Amino acid sequence: MIIKNINISILAVIIISILILFLAFVSMLGNNIFYGEGQSLEESMEWQSEHYDTSFYNGLQKEEFTVKSYDSYVLHGEILKNPTPSSKYVIISHGHYDTRYGSLKYASIYLSLGYNCIIYDLRGHGANRRTFCSYSVREGKDLAEIVHFFQAKLGRNAEIGLHGESLGAATTIASLKDVQNVSFAVADCGFSDIENVLEVIWRYSHIPTAIGPVMNQYAKLRFGIPISAMRPIDSLAKNQVPILFIHGAADQYILPANSERLYEATKGKRDLLLVPKAGHAESVFVNKSLYTEKLKDFLSSLAS
Repeated sequence: MIIKNINISILAVIIISILILFLAFVSMLGNNIFYGEGQSLEESMEWQSEHYDTSFYNGLQKEEFTVKSYDSYVLHGEILKNPTPSSKYVIISHGHYDTRYGSLKYASIYLSLGYNCIIYDLRGHGANRRTFCSYSVREGKDLAEIVHFFQAKLGRNAEIGLHGESLGAATTIASLKDVQNVSFAVADCGFSDIENVLEVIWRYSHIPTAIGPVMNQYAKLRFGIPISAMRPIDSLAKNQVPILFIHGAADQYILPANSERLYEATKGKRDLLLVPKAGHAESVFVNKSLYTEKLKDFLSSLAS
């Protein structure tokens, strides 16, 4: 009887230990997914400058701004003014773990096309207060608030477009259900839903896909937003804003099928460019001339 009780106690200890280890693993995984280690403004600018010419930035007239979002969260950014006065503006949203300076690679193109560029730090990034990433849910609402802020600031004569990379592309798409009178949107390597991206991560990390439902509940309990709700594609059901989708054909992180699904989902004018040999967020680097020409053609088609 004593031996039996000892065996039961040992089994209980083993089960509890396994449960504790599993919960610790889920917590660690959750922190990596929803927080991660983002770059500072200084680190981001250093990375950009090492990979392409950012010297144009120093010569621009700039205006810093803050926008209080729907939940009083404060977003920081700056306006990069075109040397030639213009009423055309584009709001550029950077990727995950980056900062507003990650948008400079696209700003250089838009400046050459006569646009003023509005760059900002996404929620939880750059100069903003640290918080969790909701993969487009809160970020899309933030961008909508920025659009409303500049529509009021610039007046009716201003043309405002949107451009986003990766998380910024998903943010751009998610914002469309809450904005009006936006001229266009460009979504570069965005995801249709974050679940399919995480499935790729599980596979490459040799984590059983059964972890998916567990992480879904984890996000719901900890943040009030389940992973299953992080679906920018749902914002396109009634969309009429013209969208250019761009994706690296060799992207193995956010698969090109995401942009293809988004392309099929939108109800407005649309176009799709898959850039050969480009990995994740590499399209503008791999073939900048193709990128620029496609963007110019798309914008020109809206004026005709």
